[in-house]
Amino acid sequence: MTTKIDKAGPVGTPSPAPEDIKAIPVRHYGRWVSAVVAIALLVTLVYAFAEGDVNWAAIPDYFFDGEVLKGVRNTIWITILSMVLGVALGIVLAVMRLSKNPVTSSIAWGYIWFFRGTPVYVQLLVWFNLGLVFHYINIMPIYKDEWSDFMTPFLAALLGLGLNEAAYMAEICRAGIQSVDEGQTEAAQALGMSHAKTLRRVVLPQAMRVIVPPTGNEFINMLKTTSLVIAVQYWDLLQATSEVGQNSGATAEMLFLAAAWYLILTSVLSVGQYYLERYYARGTTRSLPATPLQRIRINLLSGSNRQGGASA
Repeated sequence: MTTKIDKAGPVGTPSPAPEDIKAIPVRHYGRWVSAVVAIALLVTLVYAFAEGDVNWAAIPDYFFDGEVLKGVRNTIWITILSMVLGVALGIVLAVMRLSKNPVTSSIAWGYIWFFRGTPVYVQLLVWFNLGLVFHYINIMPIYKDEWSDFMTPFLAALLGLGLNEAAYMAEICRAGIQSVDEGQTEAAQALGMSHAKTLRRVVLPQAMRVIVPPTGNEFINMLKTTSLVIAVQYWDLLQATSEVGQNSGATAEMLFLAAAWYLILTSVLSVGQYYLERYYARGTTRSLPATPLQRIRINLLSGSNRQGGASA
């Protein structure tokens, strides 16, 4: 009687366990070299600024100065109002651009072409000096005044920034609306919904997922663009720090102070944009990525679990 023997051994005997695979990580020497070069350049740059002829002590002294805080408040205020005007008018222009009426679509196209084709700085100056063309503003039963009294620095800044932003928001909103499948509109119209109701209840909520991320970028960009309103003598952060710098003799130091405030404000807006994008991403992915706080909590819990397992 013969016994069948295969490579693993006689039939019925357990096969030996496979050996563990020892993975040898690939060494990336280029990463280490580039990291060392980057750190060396960063240290050199920091050393150059530290040894420069800059009075760094003046920055914390004026960081919470009353005039500077007034400039910060006005910067935030004009940013919010300009974005509200830009988003509201941008939605209207996007709908007009997609309209089948050639007159309204042509007007929207012309508006976007003009305001995207001219610099914001020039538009601010035009609004501020438009009194050369219109000497009076006359809204017969409501308001009548000279243009120089009507067009204040605040109004010139609001119109210059808000109307320019509307041209960009129109294209963002148009892209968001066109990203929604046409079948959604057809289904809503089959249920008897009007065009306006379909747009408000069906199309725009789905388009927000595409509209929100670039709108957040535009909001952050608007915050920095407000520095141009110094051209129309509006008291913003840059105007305030420039005045403080001239009075104190620390002109360059106050520019660094303004940069620090802009970094703080843009960082806060970036955090808000992150959570807003997470909110509108619901339903598009099966599971949302963990937030930075959630990742820290997970790492802490995993570390404590490893320590508990090692002690056991």
